[in-house]
Amino acid sequence: MTTRAMPGPRDRLLAAAKDLTYSQGVGVGVDALLKAANVARRSLYEHFGGKDGLIAEVLRLTADEDVAAYRRVMEAAGDDPRRRLPAIFDWLGEVIDAPDFRGCRYLGADLALADPDHPAHAVARRYREGLHELLERELRDLDHPQPADAADQLLLLIDGVLAVGATRPETHPAAAARRLAEPIWS
Repeated sequence: MTTRAMPGPRDRLLAAAKDLTYSQGVGVGVDALLKAANVARRSLYEHFGGKDGLIAEVLRLTADEDVAAYRRVMEAAGDDPRRRLPAIFDWLGEVIDAPDFRGCRYLGADLALADPDHPAHAVARRYREGLHELLERELRDLDHPQPADAADQLLLLIDGVLAVGATRPETHPAAAARRLAEPIWS
């Protein structure tokens, strides 16, 4: 007979924070996080130093997952950057159509956290830098004359898709952004 080990308090806090900070925003209360994780307040402070540390760690973990998702989408589209870059926008259209889509967790955190020194801002910045790097590498493979500038443009469109997708999905922002981005890879 095997027994399943229940995840420890740290993992339960991360799982609860990942779900609740996305569905309710980073302003979700500590009590709600503790209740969802079924942990004592002490665990939050022992593992993360407080709610700010927990939010930053959740963003760090999801950033790695999210950049990997962009990479998988591009890899699934083949070797040609002219197919790989548009695939991002096609996939984002599917992401927006998901019933639990609430927008970009990094943009949401940046907007909700007024303290410019909150550790989540640095994590969100690193996420965008990682995504920018992925896009720029693709554009270099395409021999784009200004890959860094073009990656800036694509990142702006991606941010816009995720923001508009949360507020006005019926406008099909991913398809519109794909059309706007087409000159970048054509």
